[in-house]
Amino acid sequence: MRTYLTAFLIGMAAALFVAGSRAATSDLPAQSSTQAGVTVKAAPRSLSGSAWEFEIVFDTHSGELTDDLEKTAVLIADGGASRSPLKWQGDPPGGHHRKGVLLFKPVSPRPGSIELRIQRTGEASPRSFRWQLK
Repeated sequence: MRTYLTAFLIGMAAALFVAGSRAATSDLPAQSSTQAGVTVKAAPRSLSGSAWEFEIVFDTHSGELTDDLEKTAVLIADGGASRSPLKWQGDPPGGHHRKGVLLFKPVSPRPGSIELRIQRTGEASPRSFRWQLK
C-alpha cells in the first residue's frame, strides 16, 4: 500500500511541475504580424525542458509559403547574440497555410526577455515577436 501511495504522490508532484512550467508559458500571448499579404503568428509553447518550443503559423492567399525557418529564424535573449533553431517540426515548404513548431536550445540562465525574428525572402526587415519573461 505504501508503494502505491509513494508512486501516486510522485506522479502528482511531476504533473504539478509540468503544469506549472506550461502555465508560465501559456501566460505569454501569441503574436501576429501581417505584411505583403502574409500573416505570421508566433506563440511560445514551452520554455522548459531540453528545447524551447514556439508554435508558428503562416497564412496567405497569394503565393507559395517557401520559408525555411531553420535558416531564416533566430532567437535573441536579452538583446544579446542570436541563436539559430535546432529544428522545424511542421509542414514542409509550399501551399498557402503552414503550421509547426520551431525548437531552440534553452537559454540559461533564464533571460528577462526573448525576441523571435523571422526574415522572409523579399521583405526588407524581419518579423519580430518579443516577450518579457521576468
